[in-house]
Amino acid sequence: MGDAASPDLVALSKQLASTNAEHRAAAAEQLSQAGEDAAAAAVPLVAACGDADDRVREFAVAALEDLGPPLAADIPTLIKLVDSPDPLVAYWAITLLGRSGKTAAEAVAVLVACVESSADLSVRQRAAWALGKIGPAAGAARGTLKRAAGQGDERLARLANEALQAIGG
Repeated sequence: MGDAASPDLVALSKQLASTNAEHRAAAAEQLSQAGEDAAAAAVPLVAACGDADDRVREFAVAALEDLGPPLAADIPTLIKLVDSPDPLVAYWAITLLGRSGKTAAEAVAVLVACVESSADLSVRQRAAWALGKIGPAAGAARGTLKRAAGQGDERLARLANEALQAIGG
């Protein structure tokens, strides 16, 4: 599919912002059936994870589960979404950044901040995971990951240790 979105994906992405919940849910459902081809709709799908309608959120998550890495051009917007007050939006923005690997190196600072201070444990865990996926380019995260590896949550500690191994530190 390349970097250009098909007209259908553009229309479905716009439909995710509709004022009508039925239209948003229908768009999210169609995108959930597109698999990796829905990559061009990654940002609207992440934003839809914060929708007030349960169906929209569920279909958006289903679409994101099957999505590979986002388009490189979407990384700056995904970085902004990491700071969302909605933990599900932050979680999926972080997940897509992690799937981007070293391409998302510019996200290291915001991911470090998540590991250090997110009130949501699943967001902190996912940020540690994403730093590991970025690999050596996330070297600045070593201190934060070492502290996280020593904290009480076993999963966070494991993910932080795995990230440290991937980074090389």
